[in-house]
Amino acid sequence: ELGLYGLGVDENDGGMGLGTGLCTRIFQEVSGLDGATAVLLGAHQSIGYKALVNEGTEEQKKKWLPDLASGKKLAAFCLTEPGSGSDAYSIKTKAVDNGNGSYTITGQKLWISNGGAADFYSVFCKTDHKVEGEETEKITCFVVEKGTPGLSFGEKEDKMGIRANETRAVYFDKVVVPEGNILGPRGKGFKIAMKVLNSGRLSLGAGAVGGMVEILKLATAHAKGRVQFNRPISEFGLIQRKLAHMAATTYSAESAIYLTTGLIGRGMEDYQLESAICKIFGSEALWSVVDTGLQVAAGNGYMREYPYERIMRDARINLIFEGTNEILRVFVALAGIKGPADNLKELGKITDTASFLKAPIKSVGVLTDFAASRLKKMMGVRHLSRHHESLSSEASLFSSFLAQFSIQVENTLMVHGKKIIGNEYPQERIANMAIYLFVMAALLSRTTSILEGKETTERKRYVSLLFNEAFHSLRYKFMANLKGMNKNSDKETEELSGLVCKEDGYGMDIINS
Repeated sequence: ELGLYGLGVDENDGGMGLGTGLCTRIFQEVSGLDGATAVLLGAHQSIGYKALVNEGTEEQKKKWLPDLASGKKLAAFCLTEPGSGSDAYSIKTKAVDNGNGSYTITGQKLWISNGGAADFYSVFCKTDHKVEGEETEKITCFVVEKGTPGLSFGEKEDKMGIRANETRAVYFDKVVVPEGNILGPRGKGFKIAMKVLNSGRLSLGAGAVGGMVEILKLATAHAKGRVQFNRPISEFGLIQRKLAHMAATTYSAESAIYLTTGLIGRGMEDYQLESAICKIFGSEALWSVVDTGLQVAAGNGYMREYPYERIMRDARINLIFEGTNEILRVFVALAGIKGPADNLKELGKITDTASFLKAPIKSVGVLTDFAASRLKKMMGVRHLSRHHESLSSEASLFSSFLAQFSIQVENTLMVHGKKIIGNEYPQERIANMAIYLFVMAALLSRTTSILEGKETTERKRYVSLLFNEAFHSLRYKFMANLKGMNKNSDKETEELSGLVCKEDGYGMDIINS
């Protein structure tokens, strides 16, 4: 009745016609109430039928969108397989052209949110193509409707969290669908899937903010009401530090989301880097805030009669789905490296840039010139065009960090060359620094806007304190990664990990011999 199943769908197709900013704000509120409900709605519209919205013909939209936008029918997104997770291009589910205007789909998909409950499935399959006279396989997106012969489901997964949302395996045993069920161009399914996941990651980041707001509210109420030594524990320094950390972390993640949705609202079409950053930072910020909030609640937090432990179980999946944070860090690093790598190639310091950057990206996300050039331009910035005068020292520090970041990226490329593709240690540090820089920029932008507004002095003081705590926390994290580019224990880490794998774990026999 509220229209929550079709927030971003055009009103002519039965939706509410809301922009990205409003959609993410509403998703943030829902996520603060219940993680499983948020996953149900997110899996439905942020990814489930998003390919239909993005790529569908007018005829396809008129056929399916009204029922999907109203919630009469539920949608699911089918990409992951038992042998294909982050390496999305390696899927095995196959759609064979029958030569009569139909395709036969055979294969299986794993861990599908809304699986079994959905009526509309966006399914990504390999299809045969001829390229320059040679047979090859590419990915195509199909719609499969519930009730189609050969479509079946596994048992409901017994999950750690988001247990109220149905997750199942989906099986396709010679499922025949008409050619009219193909979404977008045939063979372009990989790009379609990655574009859909960009939307999902942004919603996930917004949902993380909603969870942080809720857990901070719970922890604050407990800290004010819990009396020890004749004082509420909210008056003790170590509890105060935790509450301040939770509030500042929430402000940071929320600022990154608002900056991204603001850019989209002003016409930015490719936001894959920003959405990846919002997902990484937001999911990890939520986990930190939930852990801290449970600690404030102490014994109560560990008991199932209170909501903390459920929120913790629900929150943990965010670091995994929509692309693990590890693979998204690789994507952020390699997408950002593309610009300076091309510059160094022109200087003769790196050769064959295209071949060593193009292939690995294929399994992570679609690298576009727009995404590469945006980060390249960001690294060339030496000052901020506008900031509130009270933030001058932080703005200067930010500009200094940008310059240092740019130097480190180029140094890394000169040191590692093509081998940077297989070296995730520097990739992680480059990604982390890019993430922290983006969030710092979001903090400066949002705080400037608030301080220049008509808010009360008390409100401005609150925002200033939030900014100070958040910005300087990011500053220390940035510096740690910057220093790690030159002084680190990467070699020792690799060797120790190799020994752990050789010993199948802790290696007690070696230690105690």
